[in-house]
Amino acid sequence: MKEITILSGKGGTGKTSITAAIASVAENAVFCDNDVDAADLHLILKPEIEEEHTYLGNYIAFIHEDKCTNCGICVDYCRFDAIHPDENEQLYINPFQCEGCRLCERVCPEQAITSEQSSNNKWFVSNTRFGKLVHAKMGPGEENSGKLVSEIRQKAKEIAKNINADYVINDGPPGIGCSAISSVTGTNTVILIIEPTLSGMHDIERVIELTKSFKIDDVFAVINKFDINVETVSKIEKMLKAKNIPVIAKLPFDKQMVEAMINEQTIVEYKPKSELAKKIKEIWNVVIS
Repeated sequence: MKEITILSGKGGTGKTSITAAIASVAENAVFCDNDVDAADLHLILKPEIEEEHTYLGNYIAFIHEDKCTNCGICVDYCRFDAIHPDENEQLYINPFQCEGCRLCERVCPEQAITSEQSSNNKWFVSNTRFGKLVHAKMGPGEENSGKLVSEIRQKAKEIAKNINADYVINDGPPGIGCSAISSVTGTNTVILIIEPTLSGMHDIERVIELTKSFKIDDVFAVINKFDINVETVSKIEKMLKAKNIPVIAKLPFDKQMVEAMINEQTIVEYKPKSELAKKIKEIWNVVIS
């Protein structure tokens, strides 16, 4: 079984659209949406949820008013400025500022503070027209996205093993944060989706350094919408050549890609004989060869 992770340096490069298109040509694969903070692969794959699970997030502290004496010790120790008096001068903890360190709980002399893990996160196992999809939804302001990515990736690999799938294909998050790190840990292959802008070039360089730190051998590049800035594409290609990363495709800007998404289809489904559909198939053939 081969695990393939698709990454981008920033949002808006077309990574998920290309991932969905690859899903429509891949055979015997399980899919995993690693962008748990802003998952959107399901918008095209239209999953039918089979399983729903709760993922416990950070600890959030709260004060029991009947026990609290307003001594203020917790206020002095809180380094996140999360504890404030309300209109009645009763201390309370702002859940959006609380970082879940639980120090206030430990220093309270009245044992008036307790903490509970947030249950505002869900992950799912679903059926799609292309195969199984494991995906998640984090609540606003929730943390530990990296741990959630690790959990759903493990589930995707477990499913793939049980059904003898040949591939696990991860739609990774943009950037180099915790969820991106969790997306590349232990993966076999990375496909980089790059937009032809200077910021796109700068951001993908950071992702390349991330892949190098995990010693991933198979790293490929796809330049999306290359024809909107040919001069910058030339710079990107030189940078990639210096880093020994092959460009396996340059995809043109095409309004049909947008039309396909509006129709909740991949470009391969919407216009199977188009130049874009042909190039998506070529990308997949190179990656699995």
